Amino acid sequence: QVHLVESGGGLVQPGGSLRLSCAASGGIFSLYIMAWYRQAPGKQRELVAFITRDNTTIYADSVKGRFTISRDNAKNTVYLQMNNLEPEDTAVYYCNIFRAVEGWGRGTQVTVSS
Repeated sequence: QVHLVESGGGLVQPGGSLRLSCAASGGIFSLYIMAWYRQAPGKQRELVAFITRDNTTIYADSVKGRFTISRDNAKNTVYLQMNNLEPEDTAVYYCNIFRAVEGWGRGTQVTVSS
């Protein structure tokens, strides 16, 4: 089973940037479609973006043009560069294999506030 550890979250002002990282172990990372999700307080977890094995990327409309997902197969790591952050981006961010129903990590908290 793949083990995932997210990092890079924090407190940032509106308009600021953060780069999240997700280190994977225990599987063949390069074969997976990897995704970032987020869960805001009182809301369901939602898909933010995913990246395929050939680096095709898809984004939720709410983050399109502001977030960039990327991967480094040599490091078994997927990244989420978040720019022009908004208070509505405040959430716990998780990575996982796209459409996975288990194997969730602890996530990393992102708080956007002035």
